[in-house]
Amino acid sequence: MKAIDKKTIIIAAATLVVGLLAGWLLFGGNKSNSHDDHEHVKTEINGETVWTCSMHPQIRQNETGDCPICGMDLIPLEDDQNADIDPNAISMSPTAMQLANVSTAIVGKMNPVKQVRLNGKVQADERLVYSQSSHIPGRIEKLTVNFTGEFVNKGQIIAYIYSPELVTAQEELLEAQKIAETQPQLFVAAKEKLKNWKLSEKQIEEILTSGMTKDEFPVVADVSGYTISKKINLGDYVRKGETIYEIADLSKVWVLFDVYESDISWIKKGDKVEFTIASMPGESFISIITFLDPVIDPKTRVAKARVEYNNSNGKLKPEMFASGMVQAKLVNKSNSIVVPKTAVMWTGKRSVVYVKTNSEQGVNFIMREITLGSALGDSYVVEEGLMEGEEIAVNGTFSIDAAAQLAGKPSMMSPEGGQVMTGHNHGGTTTESNVSHESHEEQNKSTTSKTLSIDKKAKEALQPIYNTYLNWKDALTNDDFKEAQKNAANFKTALEKVDMGLFKDEAHMVWMDFQGRLAKNLEHIQHFSDIEQLRKAFQSVSVTMIEMTNSFAPLGKTIYVQHCPMADNNKGADWLSSEKEIKNPYFGSSMLKCGEVTKEIK
Repeated sequence: MKAIDKKTIIIAAATLVVGLLAGWLLFGGNKSNSHDDHEHVKTEINGETVWTCSMHPQIRQNETGDCPICGMDLIPLEDDQNADIDPNAISMSPTAMQLANVSTAIVGKMNPVKQVRLNGKVQADERLVYSQSSHIPGRIEKLTVNFTGEFVNKGQIIAYIYSPELVTAQEELLEAQKIAETQPQLFVAAKEKLKNWKLSEKQIEEILTSGMTKDEFPVVADVSGYTISKKINLGDYVRKGETIYEIADLSKVWVLFDVYESDISWIKKGDKVEFTIASMPGESFISIITFLDPVIDPKTRVAKARVEYNNSNGKLKPEMFASGMVQAKLVNKSNSIVVPKTAVMWTGKRSVVYVKTNSEQGVNFIMREITLGSALGDSYVVEEGLMEGEEIAVNGTFSIDAAAQLAGKPSMMSPEGGQVMTGHNHGGTTTESNVSHESHEEQNKSTTSKTLSIDKKAKEALQPIYNTYLNWKDALTNDDFKEAQKNAANFKTALEKVDMGLFKDEAHMVWMDFQGRLAKNLEHIQHFSDIEQLRKAFQSVSVTMIEMTNSFAPLGKTIYVQHCPMADNNKGADWLSSEKEIKNPYFGSSMLKCGEVTKEIK
């Protein structure tokens, strides 16, 4: 037994020696060549290597370890080897681009088309609504149509009327019949009098044949359709020409869509609308706009776009809710440059993209300022700054911008260059750099949009919106779906209660734009079934809320704009908070401290 053990030990030792030798030949024997193939120049501060995260380049430490955000191993921060190519170029390795989810696209031209969403209701065609009146004065003795919604056919008897005046007129006819040979004109006049009460030739002949007067006369329907209003009851006395029913022909209906003031320039007569009805899921309808209101409603600030629909099958019923989509084309903007919204970074004053270039050293990105045109849903028309065929980053732009800030090169927040990204609070870990975090905040403060003047009442009217928004944010940070949905609904209610008359002049137009965008974001909030849908809606609402805060400055206290670069699939997302402490609404407890304060609005 001991001999066997000794033999086994010898074999194992021999195997270990062979393995070490093979490893040295494969990996150690050509060490200098390997180093030459992939040489890195490490950045050193005060003689110490600076360590960073390839996924989060804002992290900088003077010792190795794990990234405090994602837990990846820190790597040495490399000097920019492309400075001799373009001093403003940011180089990124394929690995860094993959980790930062950076993707690019070629800039091209197209005919700009904007998807305009419309909401509306089905209504009866006003031209096919009739007032059914009584041609005979008298008392209602019998009703054959007794309720609203009943269908009637043209010529159908809908009521019987007793009329003393008609009885007298019949007696005059019978007397005139007796002297018809000597006084034919009198006889003809007596017949015409009855015809004026809509009695037919047949009814008059029956009276003359029987020689007796009738006490009750029928009222017949002039048109076919549904009774949409019943004006009388049994025993009522009606005058000649008085409306007793309203009848609507629903074989053709209107769908009246609300067009917000900000969208009116996109909508025109003749545009095709594809719409759906809430009660008919999975079914869509197509028609065209036949009329657009020339006047905006002063209360709702919307115009009505009329769509006519052939409703011979009776599917569409008045007061049904409809949601439509118009593929609106820009006039005189054919063959324009269009880029995705994800490619554009903006601060309220400037809009920038990162243009990709290739060199012998690898891939580089250079920031370029552009002029934006109209928004097209998920994209923008670019008026100036880009040319067809150039390649730009469409995802991961925040990561590229962070790398630019770290390298002290022009970036979105620092157009003149200079390292401004220094502290990034993730779970209490703060990193250091050459410039203080307070300096970063000061630069963010300067990037404000134009502030519009609104009075005290307007500011007070906005307070419930901010209160419910902040409650919504807190519920998302706590991963509380029910509370978040309740506060989202409260936000929608608070928005609807704001009196638009409180906003004057230019502020009025700006408020209508904000109100319209927020209303669209909250349109289906009550139907959301999970917290991620609420977070997606909160992200869209936050964009508008930040703009509104910059434009109106309605709060009497400081509010903080906070940003998480990992939200929205690493595209980054912002939100407002009344507290400087980071509590991330997009990740909740899974990454509560991920984010940083990018601006203070006082």
